[in-house]
Amino acid sequence: MTVAVFTLSLLAAMGLGMPIAFALLVCAVALMVSQGQMDATILSQKLIEGADSFPLLAIPFFMLAGELMNAGGISKRIVAFALAWVGHIRGGLGFVAVFASVMMAAISGSAAADTAAIGTLLIPLMRQAGYDVPRSAGLIAAGGVIAPVIPPSIGFIIFGVIANVSIGKLFLAGIFPGLMMGLSLLIAWTWVARRDKCAVMPRQPWGARLQSGIDGIWALLMPLGIVGVLKFGIFTPTEAGVAACIYAFVVGTLFYRELPLRQIYPILVSSAKSTAVVVFLISAALVSAWLITASDVPQQIAAMLRPFMHDKTLLMFVIMVIVVIVGTALDFAPTVMILTPVLMPVIREAGIDPVYFGVLFIMNNAIGLITPPVGIVLNVICGVAKISMSEVVKGLWPFLWAELIVLFLLVLFPSLVMVPLKWLT
Repeated sequence: MTVAVFTLSLLAAMGLGMPIAFALLVCAVALMVSQGQMDATILSQKLIEGADSFPLLAIPFFMLAGELMNAGGISKRIVAFALAWVGHIRGGLGFVAVFASVMMAAISGSAAADTAAIGTLLIPLMRQAGYDVPRSAGLIAAGGVIAPVIPPSIGFIIFGVIANVSIGKLFLAGIFPGLMMGLSLLIAWTWVARRDKCAVMPRQPWGARLQSGIDGIWALLMPLGIVGVLKFGIFTPTEAGVAACIYAFVVGTLFYRELPLRQIYPILVSSAKSTAVVVFLISAALVSAWLITASDVPQQIAAMLRPFMHDKTLLMFVIMVIVVIVGTALDFAPTVMILTPVLMPVIREAGIDPVYFGVLFIMNNAIGLITPPVGIVLNVICGVAKISMSEVVKGLWPFLWAELIVLFLLVLFPSLVMVPLKWLT
């Protein structure tokens, strides 16, 4: 009965076009009414408690760092560096897109922002060189969703807060799976683009390549610095977010000189608006999570999944399939916030490592950003490439399957996540 109230109230509120944060609050009210304990005071207190979390401070800082990075010329130099080194290879612009996606994922953590930045820079070049535009757009969209997996990841911060799992460990555990996603895209691109007759960019002389490295050294050092301070425990994820902001600001204003001081205020306003939306969503989700736990919903879900609990791999496979299906209808953040409190008790009861589950769960939700019809990254790349959704989806399929194969390889072989994590920690 409780599961039905939770599901129907949530779907009804969303069906009326209500923003997901308010739909979650409606769901919480419905659960309280069904249990005969409606109390607006408790509701407001839990909403405030949801935002009162030190780890959540990492979100505004990493969002601000991403905005400063794009405005300060860091994104542009990462793409220029990749162009100089691999742009001359047949299909080289595709390799540039994947390399840039991985590098920018290690800086901003925002799939939509990375996709927009890389697409704006590369789609015109790929169109001019005769590349298949829908396929190129699909590749860039698939590369963009690496951002929530490689640290710093806003998705890991949200999951870590809701599930009470170490965000630092989640960050480090996401590095190798994120690189595997990038490798899978390189393999898929090599396979699908081998017969294309597109113009090859001229090979850059060694002097130009070295110059691109010198020009982009400050951009290339940023992701290495973030991973380094986390690995050696110098900074917490929140402190790393602050350091990333300072670094992006100094590089953009003093070294690259592409970030005028008059632009700082609009950037602060933009990142503050984005942060407010995300944190309000998290607060509303934590209210629902508290009521879900109090209403024994996890125990009911566990009972439904109990036939699979004898085999951890089978249980993970079933959960991943469910999340893939949900991801076609819900956006990234709502899926994470709705399913995390429901699934975590099941994961802990089955004896699955929460960090391992968190990496696969966030990767699955990231892939949901490019599954039609809701995927927000698909909408971003459609706008950038100026092509229809159906064209992008047609070009996307090889890369979507490549990332799904990586996901299910990680289900079958948990050591691909846990062994690199042990080395990094």
